[in-house]
Amino acid sequence: MHSGRTRLPGPHHGLARVLSKRGICSRSEAERRIRAGRVQLDGRVVRDPEHPTDAPSAVILVDGLETGATTPYYLMLNKPRGLVTTLSDERGRDTVYRCFDGANLGWIAPVGRLDKASEGLLLFSNDPAWAARITDPSTGPGKCYHVQVDCIPDAALLARIMQGIDSDGEHLSATNASLLRAGEKHAWLEITLDEGRNRQIRRLLAGFEIGVLRLLRVSIGTLQLGALPKGQWRPLTAAEVESLS
Repeated sequence: MHSGRTRLPGPHHGLARVLSKRGICSRSEAERRIRAGRVQLDGRVVRDPEHPTDAPSAVILVDGLETGATTPYYLMLNKPRGLVTTLSDERGRDTVYRCFDGANLGWIAPVGRLDKASEGLLLFSNDPAWAARITDPSTGPGKCYHVQVDCIPDAALLARIMQGIDSDGEHLSATNASLLRAGEKHAWLEITLDEGRNRQIRRLLAGFEIGVLRLLRVSIGTLQLGALPKGQWRPLTAAEVESLS
């Protein structure tokens, strides 16, 4: 039996998800704006973030301004030490967004994180679906780090690092840990992870009483940090975007 309703063509999603997929803001920020009454859908205010929305054809206004699908951005940054990977910091610390001052990119979000003391390759995008594939521990690309430590680990200790430890209910391990070069007291290690838990390398090495002096992410999958200067960013090529996803 026909219900009498007119079915709109195209896929339907929650309103907050549609805003996020259009690259306007994060999904959580979209939910806040919708609940605050700042979003109109096809001429009327909607306050339900899950309101079914015809994704291709919906006319959505945020604060009175019409939104449409934005240009997708896929960027890489050589993150300096001392910057926090967040949009804004309640303690007033400098964030990674300082590196994009004046670029007029609109909303972009970090794809994964690097803690304040870490540096190196950090991705940004306004494409949530792509970002989710990159950060998915089961399907995302591996991440390689160069780590300066306060000792010179032998082969047995490197093997134990790969076996890992249990810490705060999590098993932390590395898919690879090898010696790059060593001095009299310090060494550089190459460590590869297939997932990114909070401060994973620092916590893993601390379990073996190894202190981290510097931590630099040098690659994500086939994408290399290369010679990109510290604090600088560049767009990914279409081939690089495809290779990561």
